[in-house]
Amino acid sequence: MKNGIIILLAAALGLSACNRFEKGEGDMTYKIYKSDGKPKIQDGDYVKLNGIQTVETNTNPDSVMVNTYDNERPAFFAISKSMFKGDLASGLKLLGEGDSAVFKLNLDSMEKYSGQPKPKGLKSNIASFTIKIEKVLHKGKDPDSIFDAKKRLFFEAEYKALNEKNKVVEPAKIAKYIADNQLKVTTAPSGLQYVIAAPGNAERAVLTDTVLIDYTGQFTNKKSNGSINVFDTSDAKTAKEAGVFSESVQYVPRKLPLGQLPQGVVQGIQLIGVGGKIKMILPSRLGFGENGGGPINPFTPLVFDVELKGIIKPGMEQVLSK
Repeated sequence: MKNGIIILLAAALGLSACNRFEKGEGDMTYKIYKSDGKPKIQDGDYVKLNGIQTVETNTNPDSVMVNTYDNERPAFFAISKSMFKGDLASGLKLLGEGDSAVFKLNLDSMEKYSGQPKPKGLKSNIASFTIKIEKVLHKGKDPDSIFDAKKRLFFEAEYKALNEKNKVVEPAKIAKYIADNQLKVTTAPSGLQYVIAAPGNAERAVLTDTVLIDYTGQFTNKKSNGSINVFDTSDAKTAKEAGVFSESVQYVPRKLPLGQLPQGVVQGIQLIGVGGKIKMILPSRLGFGENGGGPINPFTPLVFDVELKGIIKPGMEQVLSK
């Protein structure tokens, strides 16, 4: 997978440098990086792809909006009729299985026809999509009912294969994260690995308590740009540095019922008192397990950095310690 990232990024950089893009439909321009000569994608087909979407902002010439490699989760697309000339669907129809390309699309048109608002602070009205088509399920002349069944089986098979791979490589991901960060961890009987940076006071939270915490949750793999791969945080600075900042989020310590947190996080928090800080490396069985949830894939190990700011006992509204 890393080789795929390198090839795609090298292609994008090289294409940007020489700027040899062809004119497509509407405002779209494109450059096909690789073509295996297989049948082109048609309306109604179902595709599995990896891709990177970037925009140019006033502070970053290549601000990443989406990167399926960072998420380790390919996208599955049902190809429908184009919403407008020069949309992504029209670009994908220039490709077949195994092909890769870069498309530059007009953000004004995307906003007008899809209803998705443009990112703030844009320097240009162009979004770049670097796409690799992994697999194509062609509809052909199949009736919708038959093809729907084929799509379901196709997705289930691909998803199962992804999960099996995640399960196999999970221990290696944890070991690599610990080695890369030169951590001296303690391993609990449950399999939780942790480093206590500050023990805090003598008080310990119990399952019926609500905890006030500052935290950052990240994946063990870094993003392709080398930054930590954050999926959730209560810290605005961390969110901005990781490229996940949202104006709609309040970046403050969070009040969370301890008993409703992932099992590994519960165990880690109970190892420190108020004022304590801990880094936890959770195997998936102590996190989101074999089913995953939200942006978290099945069999995904997670890393949490937590500072315990306070413990709130049942029935109490005041934080005992800040």
